[in-house]
Amino acid sequence: MANTQAISTSFKTELLNGIHAFGTTVVRAGTTKDTFYAALYLASASLGAGTTAYSATGEVSGTNYTAGGIAVTNANAPASSGTTAYWTPSSALAWSSVTLSTAFDAVLIYNSTQSNKAVGVYTFGSQTITAGNLSLNMPVSDSSTALLRIS
Repeated sequence: MANTQAISTSFKTELLNGIHAFGTTVVRAGTTKDTFYAALYLASASLGAGTTAYSATGEVSGTNYTAGGIAVTNANAPASSGTTAYWTPSSALAWSSVTLSTAFDAVLIYNSTQSNKAVGVYTFGSQTITAGNLSLNMPVSDSSTALLRIS
């Protein structure tokens, strides 16, 4: 048997659990889960891989939508399978009776506990909504379909 160069799968899961800090800028004093939020963004916004933190710039506004978005239900623990670590929110992201009349097509998941640092930008078809319910259903939390996968 020969050695194989790889990043340890357990390390990937531990990253999702906040175990490793290679720099001195993050100090973890607590052992509780961080709080994550989901905010909706206009189709004309410019979010992507370079987005580092939540910003109200380009965020939707409308009836029954609160700036900053909604709390993400985080009952799923990060896990791994094969060489992939993964995590998915444990329930849909849902807004009730909202009116968002300007086209929107993205949601930003961000960590409000850690200075609103961005986790990821997820896009979908451009839409508007008038006095309706919006639900962004989450994929199965596994190594091939989870919302966040590190492989």
